[in-house]
Amino acid sequence: MDKTVCHLQKCFRKPNHLLLILVFLLITQSGIAQESKIRVLFVGDILLSRNVRTEFQTRNSSPFEAIKPLFKSADFVIGNLEGAVGYKSDQYPSKSDSPVFDIDSTHIRLLKDAGFNVITCENNHSFDLGEDGKRKTIEALRTFEITPVYLGNSPQFFMVKDVVIAIVTINMIPGRDLSSNQIPSVEIKQKLRLACSLANMVIVSIHWGSELLEWPNKVQRETASWLIKNGADLIIGSHPHVIQKPDMVDGKPVFFSLGNHLFDQKYPQTKEGLMVGITIQNGQYQCEGITTHTKPNSFYPETGDTVHYKLEPLTFKKSTLTINNYTLKPISVSVNGQPKLILEAYQKGKRVWSTHPMSIVTITSGKLDEKHEYLFALEKHYSNLDSEISLRPYVYDIDYKGLFAKWRGSALAWPLLDAILSPYNNKILCALHRGDSFIIPDKTTTTTRVVAYQWSGFGFKGINDSTICESCRKLLVE
Repeated sequence: MDKTVCHLQKCFRKPNHLLLILVFLLITQSGIAQESKIRVLFVGDILLSRNVRTEFQTRNSSPFEAIKPLFKSADFVIGNLEGAVGYKSDQYPSKSDSPVFDIDSTHIRLLKDAGFNVITCENNHSFDLGEDGKRKTIEALRTFEITPVYLGNSPQFFMVKDVVIAIVTINMIPGRDLSSNQIPSVEIKQKLRLACSLANMVIVSIHWGSELLEWPNKVQRETASWLIKNGADLIIGSHPHVIQKPDMVDGKPVFFSLGNHLFDQKYPQTKEGLMVGITIQNGQYQCEGITTHTKPNSFYPETGDTVHYKLEPLTFKKSTLTINNYTLKPISVSVNGQPKLILEAYQKGKRVWSTHPMSIVTITSGKLDEKHEYLFALEKHYSNLDSEISLRPYVYDIDYKGLFAKWRGSALAWPLLDAILSPYNNKILCALHRGDSFIIPDKTTTTTRVVAYQWSGFGFKGINDSTICESCRKLLVE
């Protein structure tokens, strides 16, 4: 007799075993099974310059050797690279006394060999060697098949075992060129809105805080609340170079600072780091902090003995943008150095069509006429109206062949900064305009105007209703 049958017969004699087998058979027959587990790993600041470079050149070994087994056990490994590819002599001329972290392009291979899939390069050292240095950094990462993520190509979408993860990177610390991002921000709000529409989970990687301060400052906490209000599911912070204790902010996990992962600072707290392990399964994600440390007279990280800050599982959005029984999933691509999106449509788990690369800034769906559901998108295109590449509103219908434009607007009545369908009434389009006009353009103006429009079936016409306009102002400005 077959050994499996004999084993089952023995099990049947025990009621508890019989119950387990029946449950197993029911699950198998019904096609219900646990989703495969996804493991994502974030690490803190990485330096491939200065004393770190001296150490790995002297030892002729990978600085990630002790961490590599943990990296290899993850599906996705992400780190924040401080510095730029090029020569120190190419440094951006500045009155700032900020150090310059120049990186040899061949040393990017260390990241690839360690197992990094994604590197964020939006921090106060990204422009150490000017715009050319940042461009070379991005090119070097791509050469070694590592995806670079920076503000310009955020959000970047990653499909990991059928889960779409969006990553948005932000830098709030001025570098040698004195540039930084400010929050609140219309641009970042749009990036988060796009990420929320097309991803199951939105992660923000942000450079912020006060250096060497072991607790988050007021700006970090206020910024975290704003990011979560606008769609962030998880926030990963860097820059302080010391660990700042994670916390739950408005129901979402915020790792204020992971400290250093590979760096040459010698202050004791700077030799401790935190890695964030994210486990994704069955519509939930759970975060835990894994400690690292570096030994005296070395900068190579090693894993600690304990797991800290294991947080309770949280639910993420199970479906991406769905319209007329089509589920849209994004693919991030680069065309001639410009970030684009390809949208793929799925029905019953099967891909039925995909678009050409598109310059989508935001996209959502709504019943503009209370009968049929359409897509509303903001895209960047050139127009003879203002002779510039700017935001243009589009309304799309969708069927088994793909997307087709039902309406293409130049920029509505005035130059456009942002627009969103009202969540309270999809027939209302709330628009944030520049304060100038197409007749007398002035792109330097800081004045704005909020206008409400209503779908007519052939386009949008302005409406004069103070209550609606105030509702639009809160959606767009606050």
